[in-house]
Amino acid sequence: MAEFKDDITKALEKALGGKAKKEEIGSLLEEPSNPEMGDYAFPCFKLAGRLNKAPQQIAEQLASEIKLPTTVARLKAAGPYLNFFVKKEELAGKAISEILKKKDSYGKSKTGNGKKVMVEYSAPNTNKPLHVGHVRNNCIGMAVSNLLEATGHKVIKANLVNDRGVHICKSMLAYKKWGKGKKPSKNRKSDHFVGDFYVQFNKQLKEDPSLEQEALLMLRKWENQDKEVIALWKKMNKWAIDGFKQTYKDFGVKFDIWLKESEFYNKAKPILEDGTEKGVFFEDDEGKLVAKLEHHDLPNKVVLRSDGSSIYITNDLALTKHKFEKFKLDQSIWVVASEQNLYFQQLFKIFELLGFKWFSGCRHLSYGMVFLPEGKMKSREGTVVDADDLLKKMADLSAKEITKRYPTLSAKEKEKRAKAIALAAIKFYMLRVDESRDLQFNPKESLSFEGETGPYLQYTYARAKSILRKSKKKSGKIDFSLLESETEKKVAKLLYAFPESVEKAGLSLRPHIVSQHLVELASAFNSFYHSSRVLNAENERLVKARLALVEATAQVLKNGLGLLSIEAIEKM
Repeated sequence: MAEFKDDITKALEKALGGKAKKEEIGSLLEEPSNPEMGDYAFPCFKLAGRLNKAPQQIAEQLASEIKLPTTVARLKAAGPYLNFFVKKEELAGKAISEILKKKDSYGKSKTGNGKKVMVEYSAPNTNKPLHVGHVRNNCIGMAVSNLLEATGHKVIKANLVNDRGVHICKSMLAYKKWGKGKKPSKNRKSDHFVGDFYVQFNKQLKEDPSLEQEALLMLRKWENQDKEVIALWKKMNKWAIDGFKQTYKDFGVKFDIWLKESEFYNKAKPILEDGTEKGVFFEDDEGKLVAKLEHHDLPNKVVLRSDGSSIYITNDLALTKHKFEKFKLDQSIWVVASEQNLYFQQLFKIFELLGFKWFSGCRHLSYGMVFLPEGKMKSREGTVVDADDLLKKMADLSAKEITKRYPTLSAKEKEKRAKAIALAAIKFYMLRVDESRDLQFNPKESLSFEGETGPYLQYTYARAKSILRKSKKKSGKIDFSLLESETEKKVAKLLYAFPESVEKAGLSLRPHIVSQHLVELASAFNSFYHSSRVLNAENERLVKARLALVEATAQVLKNGLGLLSIEAIEKM
């Protein structure tokens, strides 16, 4: 609705005679949820002091004095608000014509001006398979990358593999003690095989606490390049990463580059020395190197163990410097759960204190935890829901529903649709609410063909495509003024506003904005479908106009689902 908003803003600025600037007016304009309150509402509260009048008087005066732009049908003073009603036929014509012309590129913009952004997401540990928490991380990472690309940014999708550290040594030590030289089999995926030993370590730890020290000793041997430890590490890391790659493929998760913690854990020495000279770091009584943050409203942070071994932040100090310098980034985004909010505040403050100019380009995209009806997951106890198992369960549930609806469908086609619907259910459920909120994942609810779900959006898209398949190609000019019912106007308005939602979601890194827009569009379209005939409309001109609305809706649903990495399928 940018063009209409701009026209209204200019008209208000002129009517106010310099009492409010265009930027301020634009920021005050609201889009009421109730259509009876107009398409835009301008609140007059802020002008009361400047004009020495009550907000209601200001609204009434503006209503009588403002010169309406050609895109606005009428305006109405309602208490302290001035409500604008845009010309829906013009809105529908502009929206549908642009969609049918741009097709797959509708919704894209150049707002990002080609700025280079790295989005780092997934970040698995090579001691266990990906779980449902990683699934949400991957969904957000992919969606944010897509949105940034759609808004004109140059995006580098990165996966930092946490392939070293004491937690990795725990699975290695368990394999050394109890693995008996076994290898992953066809019946046990390689990353799950590795994860079994991490769980076993933690079970044995309850009986034998000395295992903790053995794991730390193994880490020191790894850092000293002990041949036997390195050989075991390489073997088990490969098993884990091979498993990850298959999971990523199944979920449609992609990366441009893979980074490994093992390649950077020992590269932070110059930064640590420089920071110590500058007084950013100090050595405590136990010999640990600590970042002095207490004078910046943050707790101090250990950056190096007393024995000189690296921890996670040691790696991040070196890796972040490498990322900004090697890839000439304007921004680096970490997609990491809210449990690490404090960590990233400390990390970014350290970069600032060290004098790195790029510190302002560091951004933590914090997202809420994923819970199951059973409660919180714990990897060390083996109570997580693995990503692979989740997808299989969802695909099985989806296949049962498809069999009920289409009993004669071939097994191959059923499997294909079941997977597409299962992935839509999982991804959309992860992206439908504000990313910062915790989420309880409900498999059955996510697969519903009604409500705020991925399958509901796929079903709406398939319905629109079914109408188009049954129609005959209509040529000639379309009379958009015929789209005059409230349901048609609502669909047209949502189609027009789609690029604005994409831009807002991309700049704020909030994919749920697009998710909610698609739900509103699907709901409005289904209301239109139930209340209006399309192929059997009263006359050919109306058939043509409504078919154009259907085609535009299908295109926007497809584009929006694509931004969320969800496949729009033509038959459910």
